[in-house]
Amino acid sequence: MAYGDQTMSSRKAVSIAMVIVLHAIIGYAFVTGLAFNVVKKVARDLKTFDVEDEAPPPPDKPPPPPPETKIEPPPVIAPPPIVQVAPTMAPPIVSVPTPPPPVIHQAAPPAPPPPAVSRAGKPRGNSSEWVTPEDYPSADLRAENQGVTGAELSVGADGKATDCRVTSSSGFPSLDTKTCQMLIRRSRFTPQLDGNGQAVPFTWRQRVRWQVPKD
Repeated sequence: MAYGDQTMSSRKAVSIAMVIVLHAIIGYAFVTGLAFNVVKKVARDLKTFDVEDEAPPPPDKPPPPPPETKIEPPPVIAPPPIVQVAPTMAPPIVSVPTPPPPVIHQAAPPAPPPPAVSRAGKPRGNSSEWVTPEDYPSADLRAENQGVTGAELSVGADGKATDCRVTSSSGFPSLDTKTCQMLIRRSRFTPQLDGNGQAVPFTWRQRVRWQVPKD
């Protein structure tokens, strides 16, 4: 055993012995009547005091509750309607031919007004004698072809016909041709004069009736 253990055991033994002696004295005092005085003296000598328990610190005040916020539910939004989109189809490619550029025709300048006529041209003699029944083509005569031919003569400043144009056909080309031949050959006109007295060309229209003579 160590030295320290021996010292501790001896002290404990002394303490136990003192306690035993103290209990014996108290017991003797109770027996002999001295216990009251001893107890009184001991009580007087002892200064009693109340040991106040230290008041615990006040509990921390809980933080004030947050202000109540009224949370409104979100508005109910109806889902968008389902739109069915037709598949997009590329339009057919149509080749359009490029039109040719427009042709701009310049209008011909207006013809100058005809000069004033101081004297109109007219036939010399009887114009009905320019084509006679003796001029009837033999083939048309035998076939009894008949009709009326309208002709327009171009007359020069000298009063002679220079051209003939059929304006209405008799229905038989041979009769129309014969009409122009006879008119150009036989027609004569008095020249037409303008406002200055100068002879100018003009036109003349005439109708010839082809009719088979009756015996």
